[in-house]
Amino acid sequence: MKENHPENFEIVLRRIADRIPGIDKIDTEISTDGRLLLRFDDKGFTDPFYAQQMSDGTLKLFAYLIMLEHPDPPPFICIEEPENGLYPKLLEVLAREFRDHAMREEGGSQVFVTTHQPYFVDGLAPEEVWILEKGEDGFSTIRRASDDPVVRSMADEGLPLGSLWYSDYLDPR
Repeated sequence: MKENHPENFEIVLRRIADRIPGIDKIDTEISTDGRLLLRFDDKGFTDPFYAQQMSDGTLKLFAYLIMLEHPDPPPFICIEEPENGLYPKLLEVLAREFRDHAMREEGGSQVFVTTHQPYFVDGLAPEEVWILEKGEDGFSTIRRASDDPVVRSMADEGLPLGSLWYSDYLDPR
């Protein structure tokens, strides 16, 4: 992206820095052997941190956000368990980022995410959540959370879906 869309890349770095807690600025540096290095200016520190010094969760969030900001995204994005390595409170933000990308008028992708994390589901609406249940016969059934009138009613009252999941409302009854 830096080579083919440098203006977009700089905008993306600024937008991503705004979304990663504690990061003031992200920029790049070319190493002596020609590699592109990412530098993260963390609020409260004088010297920047390089990617290899950042947490796996920060780098994973960075990778998701840069993928979503690509000027020519793929038509379909499938992500398995984005929660791995991420701070739980960032999951709701990430869910919204995926939604915003998918809902773009131009340049959005269909986004399919699997998760076992209620915090991620908190960022979604009932019509965006599909529940897969493996039956005793080994086959899975699928249903939309919004098809359950109790779930729909509680979500309409403001209860987050993750809380409903913890309370077993999304599980088979």
